[in-house]
Amino acid sequence: MGDSPRGKADRTYRFGPFRLLPQRRLLLRDGVPVRIGSRAFDILAVLVARSDEVVGKRELMALVWPTLFVEESNLKVNMNALRRALGDAPDGAQYVATVIGRGYRFVAAVVSEAASDAGALPGAVTRTSNLPTPTTRIVGRHAVIEATHRDLAEARLVSLVGPGGIGKTTVALAVGEGELARHRDGVWLVDLSPLVDPLLIPNAIATAIGLSAHSANMLEALCQYLRERDLLLLLDSCEHLVDGVAAVADRILAESVGTAILATSREPLRVQGERVRRLPGLAAPTAAPLTAAEALDFPAIQLFVDRAVDGNEAFALTDTDAPIAAEICRRLDGLALAIELAAPHVEALGVTGVLQALEDRFSLLEGRRGGPERHRTLLATIDWSYHLLSASEQKLMRRLSVFQASFSLNSACGIAIDVDRPVVTRDLGRLVAKSLVTAEVHDSAIAYRQLDSTRAYALEKLAESGEIDVVRRCLAEHCIVLLSAAEADIERLSRTDWLTRYAGKVDDIRAALRWTFDSSTTRSLGVRLTVAAIPFGKQLSLIEEIRIAVERALEPRLAPYRSARDELLLNLTLGATLLHSRGPLLRVKEALNKALGIAEELGDIELTLECLRGLSEYELWTGDSRSAIALAERIGALEGQGHKAAFGDADAQTGSALSWMGALEQARQRLEKIVHKPVVSDIRPDAARFDFDQRLTARGSLATVLWLQGFADQALEAAQRQLEEAEASNYAVSLCSALLHGSVIIAMYVRDYNAAYRHLDRATEHATRHGLTIWRAMTVGPRSRLALYTRQSVDLHALREALAEVRDGGFRIRLPNYLTQYGEALARQGDLESGLSTIDEAIALARSTGQVVGIPEITRIKGNVIRFQAPEQWENAIGCYKESIELARREHALAWELRSAMSLVKLWRHHGGNAAAEDALALCFGRFTEGFSTGDLRQARALIESRGSATISQR
Repeated sequence: MGDSPRGKADRTYRFGPFRLLPQRRLLLRDGVPVRIGSRAFDILAVLVARSDEVVGKRELMALVWPTLFVEESNLKVNMNALRRALGDAPDGAQYVATVIGRGYRFVAAVVSEAASDAGALPGAVTRTSNLPTPTTRIVGRHAVIEATHRDLAEARLVSLVGPGGIGKTTVALAVGEGELARHRDGVWLVDLSPLVDPLLIPNAIATAIGLSAHSANMLEALCQYLRERDLLLLLDSCEHLVDGVAAVADRILAESVGTAILATSREPLRVQGERVRRLPGLAAPTAAPLTAAEALDFPAIQLFVDRAVDGNEAFALTDTDAPIAAEICRRLDGLALAIELAAPHVEALGVTGVLQALEDRFSLLEGRRGGPERHRTLLATIDWSYHLLSASEQKLMRRLSVFQASFSLNSACGIAIDVDRPVVTRDLGRLVAKSLVTAEVHDSAIAYRQLDSTRAYALEKLAESGEIDVVRRCLAEHCIVLLSAAEADIERLSRTDWLTRYAGKVDDIRAALRWTFDSSTTRSLGVRLTVAAIPFGKQLSLIEEIRIAVERALEPRLAPYRSARDELLLNLTLGATLLHSRGPLLRVKEALNKALGIAEELGDIELTLECLRGLSEYELWTGDSRSAIALAERIGALEGQGHKAAFGDADAQTGSALSWMGALEQARQRLEKIVHKPVVSDIRPDAARFDFDQRLTARGSLATVLWLQGFADQALEAAQRQLEEAEASNYAVSLCSALLHGSVIIAMYVRDYNAAYRHLDRATEHATRHGLTIWRAMTVGPRSRLALYTRQSVDLHALREALAEVRDGGFRIRLPNYLTQYGEALARQGDLESGLSTIDEAIALARSTGQVVGIPEITRIKGNVIRFQAPEQWENAIGCYKESIELARREHALAWELRSAMSLVKLWRHHGGNAAAEDALALCFGRFTEGFSTGDLRQARALIESRGSATISQR
């Protein structure tokens, strides 16, 4: 009684090919870790430590679940999982024997040794699968499993095809288990049965594999993520979305050479290269009479007996029962699910009674349902099983049908509010025993689910009962409770553990959102559910789904159902999702200002800070640095009252805005504070919603500031770090920002045009694939600048259109730069007057918005335009260069000063030279301490060293 579930912590055990290490919670088979659930491991540790003893069921449950009351069905499910993981001993016997009426005994020979003698052990096992731990023995499918393995070795898309209930999912899961060692990045189950919208197929796959990719085009994000990975996707239950699945599968296979797909469906996907393997029914004997031994040679009989024993451990097939069992299996067409539904009733009815009941029920159902013969057989079996249930079991079976996928015991209790928990626990165990609900072991928890056919039948019964609206309301209320727990666990759990626990709930939440807005009596519930789903949507990268849901909840007709806090969170989320996906539209500011007003009225400091951050970001993107700083100052004034992890975010906002205003040293100090700020262990509240990583954006701004101040090497390092962090974030907008506002710009600054083109091509492709049109428009400006640098032609029409799109989209942060490029291109193509006018417009715009940091370079470019397009006005060009140098010195922008000093020297050398200009260039160059391998510094050194030689005419 005193043994803990871990066994004796200072001992390790050997039996057969296994080693059990309780202190490491590790089971090895021939040195390889065995995937086993936490509770199953505890059961094994107790039994092995007390080998050759009978451990009673109650005692075992008390040891394994010391603080919980659980039903015997929990023990049974985990025992099945344990037996499945261990398999049979070399002599064919099982490792764990059932002592009928008493408990369990570990019967294999065990060698115990000190933990210190265990030898070298493997490191921690990395999670590379979301497959449930198998809980039942697979019967009659070993040949098809092996054949499917061979198929996957030869083809990247294999479809297991057959009617409902034939066992496609069982085979797919078994194949997935066997494929784990063959795929570096794992095997991932994607249950498509709950989906009704084919557009959500990529989202379902992304959720299953743990991909976080906030994108307007999830399929593109998914393909990009999979491109370099080696994994197997199990797409389960494709038949109702077969065209959509086919399109997604085709795209994934085309863009990811390391991804393979195993699909289950009632019909092939009909995608090029698909290998189709059709599953027949389990073979049953046709000849009679036959003995029990002869009957057990057939897979259908083996399955029938296995499941009958699950219900009654004392059952054994006799020669008398063998022909009757054969008739049952023939009657059920060898359908695995139908056999599993019928066999548990042997305990109550006997084998003869099961056959008689089936025949009676089938005759009553004859002709009631259409469809293929096997489909009618399955539905008739489910109907027969349903009518053998008690009233409370029928009620629970009906109510469970509202769950779209797997559910927990707590969830089952949540939709059975008028039934006591012990009754729900008892009835759920009985439904599992009768195969009307399946139980899957996921680490320490058991997940339950109804198979598709069973659920469809139960949903019909629920509608007939008149309870469907009440039960759906219960589910929606339960989802709100679950979402609250999920939000709290964002801070407590690792992302992997969080996804394991909550990702599968997304289909229930989607369904509940649909239902609640269908009726005027549940619209208030729909609003509450939408608000509760916002952090959940952020974690699962559902930016477009959440935006659409929020816009629906904000419809005027739903105003009576929204509280002030609802209005606040819905508007805040609308502003954030629109800003990141569509740019700084006026709707963004309206939504964020509305949210801010409510937050201030409610006195909510955290949400006030979040609104201010969003508005500051908005103003910065629109090019209004002064407003961005004013908002950042408000953030700074409130930060001390807010969440400790958010403290210092005003530095990111202020630092970025100051950099645009030319206050480089102040900007650098602010930005370095946020970049070098220690990571706080608990995340701040807005991390649960849609927001940029302040450290990442600050690092991009810091890269530009460092280059301007003359620290090119540090700038390159900062830009590279920003790009790496953006890639790791799997956030489409962050990567666009890092590429266009970091890597491309710094590459151009250091005159590495090849790298700039690579980054720009990637940004263009990325924005196009993710449907981020405003970001794609912003690639035209840098591309035009690169063309001007490299003396390529500039597409004036494309540049004009991009300028208009950036203006209309409100994203005017770099508009002065784009105007400058347009003006220079106009002048190059012969329209000097319009070109200079456009450049003057750019300077005026920069001054009006406070974005003066770029004016020295724009002024230098203006000088270049005059110098090359109107050489007779060379003295005006000299004036531009001198003005640029003065502005750069005032802002301590050493990089701009160097460029203009070089331009001034080059021009003076064409007109006899100027010692003061030559001396100024040398002094400027002497203030640099790094970056000597970059373009401008190499060119400056060459100019200085050539002083007094022949005239140098390069630009």
